[in-house]
Amino acid sequence: MIAIGCAALAATADFAGNDRYRADNAATSPGKTVLFGDSITDGWPGQRAEFFKSHPELVGRGIGGQTSVQMLCRFRSDVIGLRPARVAILAGTNDMAENMGAIRPEDALANVKSMCELAKLHGIKVYLCSVLPSSRFGWKTSIVDAADRIRNFNRLLKQYADEEKIEWIDYYSRLVDDKGGMGANSDDGVHPNQTGYAVMEEVLLKALGSK
Repeated sequence: MIAIGCAALAATADFAGNDRYRADNAATSPGKTVLFGDSITDGWPGQRAEFFKSHPELVGRGIGGQTSVQMLCRFRSDVIGLRPARVAILAGTNDMAENMGAIRPEDALANVKSMCELAKLHGIKVYLCSVLPSSRFGWKTSIVDAADRIRNFNRLLKQYADEEKIEWIDYYSRLVDDKGGMGANSDDGVHPNQTGYAVMEEVLLKALGSK
């Protein structure tokens, strides 16, 4: 059912962005750690090129603006097809921002669950990441409870990770300020700046057991 639904959605304008990394995927060797996400993951190498140069085992597969259903639709091409050792999934900001319309947190969680289950089925170790804090979505000012939405979604993600014994990467608690945003760790309130990404790198490497 997942394949049928995704194929129908992708019939127009490469809905899932499968073409974005097609050439890069063909040139990627097995055994990597895939960082799979949206614009936060997408912008990371550009902001912190030296970090990725120092850690060639990390492969970024983020696409700006994507929701969890779009990520699920390209999971096979951008994760499974790479035959990685590990995947760190960071999804949910754009679901909470209703980029594709309103969605229940439980339904966004179901998309994340499907990604985790597919990874496990293919022998890929899963790391599930907390959604980064944000007190506002600059492109969707009608949403006034961004901080609460993200806090609630992270609670659901963490509960699932605990139940399934999935490794949890907690970016949220290291980045959040007293208003539920990122404070000095972000320039626009949603995406990390250099300081924010440096914090994420520390959290990520500790979770992966890397240096």
